[in-house]
Amino acid sequence: MSDGTATVEDLDVRLEKHRVELTGYCYRMLGSSFEAEDAVQDTLVRAWRSYDKFEGRSSMRSWLYRIATNVCLDMLTAGNKRARPVDLTDSTPLAQAALTPRPDNTWLEPMPDARVLPTVADPAEAAVAKESVRLAFMAALQQLPPKQRAVLILREVLAWKASEVAELLGTTVASVNSALQRARATLAESDSAAARAATSDPLDEEQQKLLERYVAAFEGYDMTALTALLHEDAVMTMPPFDLWLTGPEDITGFMTTLGAPCANSHLVPVAVNGLPGFAQYKPDPETGGYTAWAVQVLETSEGRITGFHCFLDTKRWFPLFGLPLNLEEEADKSE
Repeated sequence: MSDGTATVEDLDVRLEKHRVELTGYCYRMLGSSFEAEDAVQDTLVRAWRSYDKFEGRSSMRSWLYRIATNVCLDMLTAGNKRARPVDLTDSTPLAQAALTPRPDNTWLEPMPDARVLPTVADPAEAAVAKESVRLAFMAALQQLPPKQRAVLILREVLAWKASEVAELLGTTVASVNSALQRARATLAESDSAAARAATSDPLDEEQQKLLERYVAAFEGYDMTALTALLHEDAVMTMPPFDLWLTGPEDITGFMTTLGAPCANSHLVPVAVNGLPGFAQYKPDPETGGYTAWAVQVLETSEGRITGFHCFLDTKRWFPLFGLPLNLEEEADKSE
């Protein structure tokens, strides 16, 4: 059936096929899980309403990306750049640790892989897609002006031709190439954490064993075992708090003081931001079960954990991952 004669049902199906990749694009543009999903919904509604004006001069995919880009650029006019705690403050020694929250719109937000990474047959293409939603790369993207951000994502991540990007943005190939060059230069100067986080796709045997050791150490709250898994420069963050800690001594020191109620937690694996992660459930003394506490995102390199990021706004994150806010006692692993 041609674009011009699509039925209502056919159009719904055809638009919906693009939802995951559009969500990935909007997420990279906006740095927010929920804003990305709002942007995609707005994109699909606009496409539906203006479909009679779409004359098939470009592919439906290109047309949808043009709409999505305009939606995102409109949303970014406020100038807010989402960030990680490491982008905003200096590392805090444990002795000076204070849990100071910042507003939700400050933070780069986690995102389930399934919502932003379409299934693709090419392993290399899949690897690029995963790398492009990792926290360090996402944080670097947020430093770019909105149009440079769009150019870099379309050219480097989605492999569009310069001429296609120029047409989408209503500009020239020379302008696109110039924007891409400036964007690459900015990213090259950004935090080296992106280079340090070298997670294989899929996880290799060494990384799988590292995660198994991490789960055993965390659920057992064995700080000696956890210290052995942490890189000497490992970083721990806890949005919405701007506090971040560096090194095994301060991280484990925090976990045994302010973080002590996390002892005997239960971890459920999740795929998040192209990285291994876990939904952490903390013991609930009132029910004898477990209650949602954090989505953990782990960065690893050379057999060690380099980043340990805990997103604490569980009433938002756990439903996004399709996870319950409470677990029964039986969820605990038998000794």
